[in-house]
Amino acid sequence: MADNPVYLSVSDLNFYISQKFKNDPYLHKVFLQGELSNFRFRMHSHQYFSLKDDKSKINVVMFRSFFEKLKFKPEEGMKVYVSGYVDVYGPQGSYQFYAQTMEPAGLGALYEQLRQLQEKLEKEGLFNEDHKKRLPLFPDRIAVVTSASGAVIHDIMVTANRRFPHAEIDLYPAKVQGDEAADTIVASLKQIQAQGDKYDVVIIGRGGGSLEDLWPFNEEKVVRQIYAMQMPVISSVGHETDTTLADLVADARAATPTAAAEYATPNLADVLTKIVQLRARLYAAMQANIRAKRQILDRLRNAPVLQEPTRIYDQQIQQVDMLTHRLNQAMSNQLQHDRSGVRLLQERLKALNPGRRLEQLERERTFIVANLFSTMTTYLKDQRNKLNRTMQQLDDISPLKTISRGYVYTTDQEGNTVTSVDKLEIDEKLKLHFKDGQVQVNVENIRREKDGNQEK
Repeated sequence: MADNPVYLSVSDLNFYISQKFKNDPYLHKVFLQGELSNFRFRMHSHQYFSLKDDKSKINVVMFRSFFEKLKFKPEEGMKVYVSGYVDVYGPQGSYQFYAQTMEPAGLGALYEQLRQLQEKLEKEGLFNEDHKKRLPLFPDRIAVVTSASGAVIHDIMVTANRRFPHAEIDLYPAKVQGDEAADTIVASLKQIQAQGDKYDVVIIGRGGGSLEDLWPFNEEKVVRQIYAMQMPVISSVGHETDTTLADLVADARAATPTAAAEYATPNLADVLTKIVQLRARLYAAMQANIRAKRQILDRLRNAPVLQEPTRIYDQQIQQVDMLTHRLNQAMSNQLQHDRSGVRLLQERLKALNPGRRLEQLERERTFIVANLFSTMTTYLKDQRNKLNRTMQQLDDISPLKTISRGYVYTTDQEGNTVTSVDKLEIDEKLKLHFKDGQVQVNVENIRREKDGNQEK
């Protein structure tokens, strides 16, 4: 061990390790495959997640500038291929993988991108049958968006001229393969759209090819432009087994350019044959209608009514007489009913006459007054008898009547009646109440008696 050791700071050690990673040529460009873990999408920001396999896991950073270039949306648990470099994050002293590119594993980036875009547009309703426009039966002008040098335009023109020479076909050349193809296709469609109602139908297509070759017809801007077209669009992209998003959003899909031309135009020979058939059917129908009308005319001409026109009114005259009789009878019945109602109302009015009502109330009042007077007389007589009986009872039990026979009663100074000598004391003043006055006395002697015997 050194006598004077040099102690490094943590930052110095992390910087030293970081330089080791940067100087290692094997870590400058690393290609990894694994499963996304802890992926949480952060809008308009850097993405932080992990990449793992069955045994290990590594932290991954993907800066916003690289993430915005992805043509698919990463999801938790998705297996992906990533490329980038390994470095040390100094503030935490941890090494991590800095991803610069990413693409799905398995089906590949294009298939995954196609699947996600199809799900997105389908949720928005771009593929719903309710938005499909009907193809015109007899188009005057047809616009074709395809390569000027390909066999598609040749097949379409040959088929259209053979079936319906009246239709005018205009080519809007566009690239149908490569990075610039989608922009040229959209530009041609917008140019057609700017013509207003000049064109009755649009055919867009190209020959078969791989997924990469047909990719311009899976671009979102191409699909949205087809959806925005005001006239119906027929898609003829690839072979019958190839299906692009342009096929799904178009109003009709044809397996080949020849089939697209057949969808867009009627077969003139078939149309002429049908016209001849319809003309024959119309002539036959007119002849049958004329015969039927002639038969009706003959029946009317031989009708008895037309032979004797006056008979037309016989039944009506009889009906008028019958209706007049029914009307008179109904009016008579109604008049009789109304008279009965008037008499009934008169009787009810008499019953409700105020004078008769007042006479009845006067008789009731006289009866009530007489009844009240009789009742009051009886009541007063009964009350007078009760009063006499009560006065007699009071007189019988009145102490004054007893006093009138020579008895007196005694009260103390407070006016309380004295009923026993037990309540008296010597020299106490008492009042003796006589029939005609009162006498005040003093108690000088108290003698108690019990059962007639004197007690001390």
